[in-house]
Amino acid sequence: MVFKKMLGAFGVGGPSVDTVLSNPNTRPGLMLGGQVNLTGGSHDVEIDHITVGLVTRVEMDGAGEEYDALVEFHRVHVSGSLHLRAGQHLSLPLQVPMPWETPVTSLYGQPLHGMTMGLRTEVAVRGAVDKGDLDPVYVHPLPVQERILEAFGRLGFQFKGADLERGHISGVHQSLPFYQEVEYYAAPQYAHGINEVELTFVAAERGVDIVLEFDKRGGLFTGGHDSYGRYHAAHADADSVDWAAQVDTWVRQALDQYQGLRANHGYGQPAYGQPAHGYGAPGGYPPPQQSGYGHAAYGQHGGGHYEDHHERRGPGMGAMAAGVVGGAALGFAGGMVAEEVFDSFGGDEDEGGDDEG
Repeated sequence: MVFKKMLGAFGVGGPSVDTVLSNPNTRPGLMLGGQVNLTGGSHDVEIDHITVGLVTRVEMDGAGEEYDALVEFHRVHVSGSLHLRAGQHLSLPLQVPMPWETPVTSLYGQPLHGMTMGLRTEVAVRGAVDKGDLDPVYVHPLPVQERILEAFGRLGFQFKGADLERGHISGVHQSLPFYQEVEYYAAPQYAHGINEVELTFVAAERGVDIVLEFDKRGGLFTGGHDSYGRYHAAHADADSVDWAAQVDTWVRQALDQYQGLRANHGYGQPAYGQPAHGYGAPGGYPPPQQSGYGHAAYGQHGGGHYEDHHERRGPGMGAMAAGVVGGAALGFAGGMVAEEVFDSFGGDEDEGGDDEG
């Protein structure tokens, strides 16, 4: 999608900017390429610099209420000072390395309901800044992330929604100022013990941390409460693990742990499971420093797991289109068409109070 916009900061007769991405579909850790096209207006201008930034919507807490804010979390320098003559056409190459923790916004060729992301072009001249162009970006999951998402669908979990929460996850190395939550309604075979599951990926070059939050069902005399599991997967594990069986093990371990805590009246006491398996077959991604999964931690209740967290209620890139029907069968359905995804940014691209990660 291409947006050609006059740069209002330069006044009437000023230049226009048109950012064109070679392919708006990408994955964490890949390079997003394209070019920034400038067209001179009716008079010469001196441009101080041109940058692009990845922006997305993040759920924030403030003054006792929740609200969404447009946050820039990654910025790349495109050009320094340059002289743009009247009527001149100038194309500048663009290369944006996608952070490993970039949240997933598309799955099986469809937008992930609740997620939006764009690349915003900023042009500055003599102290005036114009956020002149905003183009949608579609972030598809890494292979190991995709296999785990598929596993939840195959087990019967129904996708509820996804969002970004401001804050950091305790005990997990995290560089971005937010994390993504993918929410599911419990599959029938687990519905006796849990209501919902929230899945968080924190990816890095050598693997992916997986954090699961289980919203428990309360008994007759006991209220429901959350518990957590934390795991690690190497990128090379994507095609060497039965992920449906692995996710089933994680969920049943959480249920068993919860039942043990109830029996012993040990609410709020952390308990730890054993490592899941020793995976680590060679693959196309860099191997982990320690292959296989880390220890699974259960029973970490309350707000100590997520920092700055609000109180909550209780296949390949070339085959994305072919996966739409399969995605619906696995519990996913596209909530918005491409234009609606981008329109959800509204007029916020003109606001000046964005955070920069």
